[in-house]
Amino acid sequence: MINANNYFVNKIEASQIPIKQVEEYLCPEVRCHIKGLPTDFKGAIEEIRLRVNKPLMVYGNYSDYFVGTSGQLLKNEYNAVITNKKNIENTLNFISNYSMYAVEEELKRGYITIEGGHRIGITGRIIRDEKGIKAMKEFNGLNFRISREKKGVSAAIINYLYDLGEFQNTLIVSPPQCGKTTLLRDIIRCISNGIPQQKIKGMKVGVVDERSEIGASCQGIPQMDIGIRTDLLDSCPKAEGMLMLIRAMSPQVIATDEIGKESDSLAIEEALKAGIKLITTVHGKSIEDISSKKVIGAIVKSRIFKRIIILSNKNDVGTIEAIIDGDTMKNLLSKPLKNKVVS
Repeated sequence: MINANNYFVNKIEASQIPIKQVEEYLCPEVRCHIKGLPTDFKGAIEEIRLRVNKPLMVYGNYSDYFVGTSGQLLKNEYNAVITNKKNIENTLNFISNYSMYAVEEELKRGYITIEGGHRIGITGRIIRDEKGIKAMKEFNGLNFRISREKKGVSAAIINYLYDLGEFQNTLIVSPPQCGKTTLLRDIIRCISNGIPQQKIKGMKVGVVDERSEIGASCQGIPQMDIGIRTDLLDSCPKAEGMLMLIRAMSPQVIATDEIGKESDSLAIEEALKAGIKLITTVHGKSIEDISSKKVIGAIVKSRIFKRIIILSNKNDVGTIEAIIDGDTMKNLLSKPLKNKVVS
């Protein structure tokens, strides 16, 4: 018999795992205040922000808060913990394991991904040379973005992406912070593993993860479950990565995030010539919105994508407004779907 109390305790404990992973990278002076936050709120934290000589802040439950000296959540900056330059330097030492040289390349990109797939955005003084950004020094801010894997977010729509058992080229259209990368990741996992109960076989998937958001790789190893038949190129430009996968990894499906450059369009053409299916994303609010953009507009008008998913946050983050048939341009859904996350 399942003990209901134990079940809910385990659920709460599971929700705390991401924040506990992040706490270990905070300097002790900041860590103690984050550990003191209300337990139920800690499971909802999305961001922890440290800025030089500014209040310590957290974001969760669709709002930002200042952190008080006793771990309380405040709606104004009075009595909030103030983080200083030393706090940021000490935290960076924890993040880099006391070797800033080891994370030099990541600093050029402005973020470091740690174990668990959590991303730490970094700001400071940029040093440039003739090739571009050479280094970052004199750090003034850190943004810990808490990563939570959400399996099952594609369960309600995955059937729409297949026709007679064959995966269809798919484009996810979404404004920022509406869950497009989370949805993309879960679709990749399903394509890769297959769906045995529906007699859909798994396929070889090649992922080009230019911004390390799909696999959330740490030291090259994906921290997120992207499937058993998936090969991933981390921190690789999309167009170059797609061509590398085509030549070397024999993918049946290629997945990327946020296309839009002319070079992306050319790489897509090469993939299609090789008989490879595609799934990717683009920033936008609607078909009309993305059709007005030069590169992606031309791709949409060419009817390459047979399924176009429109996301929003109208009812909640990840609301699926429509799934458009790329040939008929008709909506396959009778009404929007409020996505239910399976934890």
